[in-house]
Amino acid sequence: MESIVKPPEKITLALSHTDSIAFNKLIHVSPQTIDKLIDAPALRKAIAKVFEWSTYRSSLSFKEYPRQVQLDKFYITRAFIKAIDAALASAQKSPVFRHSLVNSVLPAMFSAIDKTTEREAAFKRRYGFGPPRFLVLSPTKFCNLHCTGCYANSDSASREKLSFTIVDRIIREKTEVWGSVFTVISGGEPLLYESEGKTILDLARAHQDNYFLMYTNGTTIDKEMARKLAEVGNITPAISVEGYENETDARRGKGIYKKVLSAMENLRAEGVPFGVSLTATKENAHLIPSKELVEYYTRLGALYFWIFQLMPIGRASMDLVVTAEQRLDMYNRMFDLIKNDRYFIADFWNGGTLSNGCISAGRMRGGGYLYIDWAGHVTPCVFNPYAAGNVNEIYTRGGELSEVLVSPYFESLQEWQKDYAMNDEKYEGNWVLPCPMRDHYADMLKILEKTNPEPTDEAAAEALHDPTYHAAMIQYDKELEQTIGPLWKKKYLKR
Repeated sequence: MESIVKPPEKITLALSHTDSIAFNKLIHVSPQTIDKLIDAPALRKAIAKVFEWSTYRSSLSFKEYPRQVQLDKFYITRAFIKAIDAALASAQKSPVFRHSLVNSVLPAMFSAIDKTTEREAAFKRRYGFGPPRFLVLSPTKFCNLHCTGCYANSDSASREKLSFTIVDRIIREKTEVWGSVFTVISGGEPLLYESEGKTILDLARAHQDNYFLMYTNGTTIDKEMARKLAEVGNITPAISVEGYENETDARRGKGIYKKVLSAMENLRAEGVPFGVSLTATKENAHLIPSKELVEYYTRLGALYFWIFQLMPIGRASMDLVVTAEQRLDMYNRMFDLIKNDRYFIADFWNGGTLSNGCISAGRMRGGGYLYIDWAGHVTPCVFNPYAAGNVNEIYTRGGELSEVLVSPYFESLQEWQKDYAMNDEKYEGNWVLPCPMRDHYADMLKILEKTNPEPTDEAAAEALHDPTYHAAMIQYDKELEQTIGPLWKKKYLKR
């Protein structure tokens, strides 16, 4: 039995007479209450214990998925609660961020959340399945760095971008049609985006009913920019590093790490919650994640950690991809840090049990996501460079973004997800190896050949017809299956 500190008995008894919906209403408090909680660490701690205990009980009673899958979800939820508490503590020191959070962001988000169930139901009546929970959007390819293996293949010469009108419409549509209030912004470098005299800050200001996670290299976050982020209030920057100074400067350029540390200092001074984005390669996998590294950035103010294992696209090569043995080691270290030290760490590949497998292509059961790049290509995933359509063309002819969800390409991926990972009775798939693009490339290649989606760039087009690349990817997957495959049955399917 997992060791959990129970909340006070009276609270536990009261909670035992409420279902999860009622408890969600309990924590859906007013901005005024949130404002008071910022100054009440003891009360926050008590509420966190109540929520933690409720989540644990739900994990044990939920029978649809394997018990260990539910425990993994409990561990990450518990870590998320800890990160939220740290964010509220930070807000206490920042009048600017606190004012924006309490008076603008939270009222708008609570209002949008109240409408989510109605919007989701309307979407399901129309399409027969639930809507995506969020999307990732790269409004610009322009970047002031030139990082080895960047999936965006971006640099200072790349000027492709979406118009602000299109970006604004995308956010509005996914909020009003999907009931989605979470948006991820990537790039290029998002803080360098400008269109029609508008920036990412203007986008966030116009959509206070959304919360934005923004991947950034951090080099433009000076004191003034940190202040502006605090004033907007609904953006959390995830700053990219590769480890410590040597690893980061080796991939991103000499002197970049010092700028990253300065950015973190500026954000910390303004109370803006931020995290760290880590790209794992064969050369730095021993650090990502490690307890020393996570503790180090936590002391600098980071509240969460996103891990991306380098994909062999863009300027990358198979020589840089983490080995099967390294990936298994990363998996073990990540869940140890989540479970025992309560760090919020997410890995697109090793965290498959936290999301019930692959969530690309919008996922037919809902809870999924899709990606839109600077040229308007709508792809299933950030790391799957083949498009089912182009948002610019869709909007020009009067269509909706949601139509890509029922395209042959997206539907084929959704069927793969269902057949491979969503068989509730047999669990024949393996959520520790969830990705069709990276972990099951032979299956992915069949889908690509069957549905003929549009490659988003020249590298993707070449890979589609390169037998050497196909062979290398398939061989890599065999090594993954031999090394990591047994983990699913041994740890998750045992009685």
